[in-house]
Amino acid sequence: MDNRGRRDDSGSRDNYMEKLVKLNRTAKVVKGGRSFSFSALTVVGDRAGMVGFGFGKAKDVSEAIRKSIDRAKRAMIKLPVKNGTIPHAIIGKYKATNVLMKPACPGSGIIAGGPVRAVMEAAGVTDILSKCVGSRSSINIVRAVFSGVDNMMDAKTVAKNRGKTLKDLWG
Repeated sequence: MDNRGRRDDSGSRDNYMEKLVKLNRTAKVVKGGRSFSFSALTVVGDRAGMVGFGFGKAKDVSEAIRKSIDRAKRAMIKLPVKNGTIPHAIIGKYKATNVLMKPACPGSGIIAGGPVRAVMEAAGVTDILSKCVGSRSSINIVRAVFSGVDNMMDAKTVAKNRGKTLKDLWG
């Protein structure tokens, strides 16, 4: 067997942080008994603002995780990070889930639930406040966070809209 299916090998080559957010097992009753399948939700980031998530399904746990990591690496987006936090408050929405994300002062840490924490750690955010309202499904929370990140402006755009310089905004 070749080394492409090994998770630790691919993680060391490209220096991405891989976090398993949710692993789910489902059972289908067939003639010979139960047939199990697995689904995995993972978040991948480079701790410098690039982050992505992936969802994979397979009959085997390791194959489901590998698929989700591959999909996460293909769907990475840029999260604007400045001084370890996000430039402005934003509400990410996906179906019945709303995720409020607010910038925090240095030293606050990541004050967030499991799925939001995984995304922020993988992106390299060190200080953020977050609150999930509505559905608590892990996949919906992650999608809501990425919806909010898509609508987020970088620090230069926020400063320009407020009529300030970047130095006034960030100190």
